[in-house]
Amino acid sequence: MKGIVVKGDQLNPRLVWEAVPDLVFGSDEILVDVWATAVNRADLLQATGGYPPPAGASEILGLEMAGVVAEVGEDVEEWQVGDRVCALLPGGGYAEQVAVPAGMLIRLPDSWSFAMGTAVPEVWYTAYVNLFLEGDLVAGETVLIHAGASGVGTAAIQLANAADATVFITAGSAEKLLACRKLGAELTINYKQDDFLEKVLAATHGQGVDLILDPVGGGYLDRNVRALGRYGRLVNIGLLGGTHGEMNMGLVLGKRLRIIGSTLRSRPPAEKVKITEQFQSGFWPLLRDGELEPIIDTIFPIEQAQEAHSYVAQNKNIGKVILTIREGADARPEVV
Repeated sequence: MKGIVVKGDQLNPRLVWEAVPDLVFGSDEILVDVWATAVNRADLLQATGGYPPPAGASEILGLEMAGVVAEVGEDVEEWQVGDRVCALLPGGGYAEQVAVPAGMLIRLPDSWSFAMGTAVPEVWYTAYVNLFLEGDLVAGETVLIHAGASGVGTAAIQLANAADATVFITAGSAEKLLACRKLGAELTINYKQDDFLEKVLAATHGQGVDLILDPVGGGYLDRNVRALGRYGRLVNIGLLGGTHGEMNMGLVLGKRLRIIGSTLRSRPPAEKVKITEQFQSGFWPLLRDGELEPIIDTIFPIEQAQEAHSYVAQNKNIGKVILTIREGADARPEVV
């Protein structure tokens, strides 16, 4: 089979589509012909040596995929060859085939393209886990979502709205702010022009928000703490702004805040299966029925993975950037 191989050095990685070893899959796993995968920030970090895969995971990039079941492990009963599926992965999505534990698969709706399917697992699970399982968001609360126009951000806006929460976001352009408002964000803040702390405090009459979802870290830490209200929660899911920051510990104690660090990729397989099950019984029906929508910005063929990474690195995207591996992956099937 073919897959993306990272060549060159860490400063100038080259993503090359070439032959890689065929896969061996276990008795409780499914071998899937991958039709589409997607670009995530973790892929960019891994390509530059900054985010190695978990022990035992594929060295090939790619944290999600959509495709067709090619072979079924002997202990698997619920899936058949030909089923259309999508799944979260610890790695390996940038390839023609991937081996997936059966419990990680979700069946694609009949009317969905593979591109739509692969736009869900990584960012929607990330948003779901960190808004609700880590952040304890409930109806009536207010959440601030940094990088609101990202894949995770566009999913988080919709999930928070579906839970009857009020959404504030930050983003870096008028186009991105508009897109977030269309998805349901009540307050949109251009972080390049305005101080989000001032805007948040003004909008909440000095009370602050209940939850912050932050992929930035670094220099945002102190302002995040100041932007939280009493009993607020800060869930940090990334370090785009650096690994170090300062904050007023007195505010953490005085407001009884919680600061939570969270990643998805490094969680054990059994936990990911549980998350998949929880998501399927919770918000997946809203996606399946069209009440929520995976947001796709741009679609590249897998041979242009290098260009796709550059596009994401430049923060051009609103929603997901998709890589198609087989022709027709972006076409919706005809439903009879």
